[in-house]
Amino acid sequence: MILRPLRDTDEDAEAVHRVARAALGPWRALPGSPELPGPGDPRVLARNRHLARTDPGGCWLAVDDAGTPVGTALSTRREGTWGLALFAVLPRAQGRGLGRELLAAALAYGRGCLRGIICGSPDPRAAAAYRRAGFTLHPAMALRGTVDAALKERLPPPDGAVHEGVARHQDLMDSVDRRTRGGAHGPDHGLLLGQRRLFVADDLAGSGYAYVGDDGRVELLAATSRRLARRLLTAALLSLPAGTRAYVPHLTAEQEWAVDVGLEAGLELVNEGYVCLRGMRPPAPYVPSGTFL
Repeated sequence: MILRPLRDTDEDAEAVHRVARAALGPWRALPGSPELPGPGDPRVLARNRHLARTDPGGCWLAVDDAGTPVGTALSTRREGTWGLALFAVLPRAQGRGLGRELLAAALAYGRGCLRGIICGSPDPRAAAAYRRAGFTLHPAMALRGTVDAALKERLPPPDGAVHEGVARHQDLMDSVDRRTRGGAHGPDHGLLLGQRRLFVADDLAGSGYAYVGDDGRVELLAATSRRLARRLLTAALLSLPAGTRAYVPHLTAEQEWAVDVGLEAGLELVNEGYVCLRGMRPPAPYVPSGTFL
């Protein structure tokens, strides 16, 4: 096996996606879980290439003797906060120490970072590896359900102003990031703005933002108060067209405000993996992104 840095090419980006689909597919096959994007999904390829550009020292691809990709680990550093964006090994290559080597390479990229965060799957082997690496495992929940007229009737309108966000809001978002998770997302906002709809709240009560996609997934939400966080999540859910499958993942016990909004809307609450943290308490009010954390 050979570990090499991920290149900023469509070929490497698609190789990472193929490995992720094969390795993580069984966990996404659980009833009601959202499906992984299909091969060649342009948003996924753009994200993988973005990480290869912004974090070349933290993104790795493992290939076998025939040159076939069999594993990957993608990680980021943002102002002293390290994150594991993806960690996957093909089933046929597991049990040989490859996952340990990939994770070690990604962790080495975060050496010197004060904080670390991983949104882990329910895979017990991965959870054990994160714990051995010194992370505290916080069991996580997800909200999911189909948006319909009944949901929009049950959910009261936001209790204050929520605006469509644009690129000029990045300074506001970076400030909220620093307050909630200790480090700004910086260049990640540029990519997210091109892939998701952004909602922003900014008034005397504080500031916050939320991304939501046309696939119904709330990608990232951060706010300076639970009240603003509730307002943003409510606006995001109400913005989804009827028939969309809403999905709000990576909720720890500290995000009860989000659970309450989801239950009020009639969404289903399920157990789902872990939010793994090192050198930090669970950010709150905060809904992390699985990729940008």
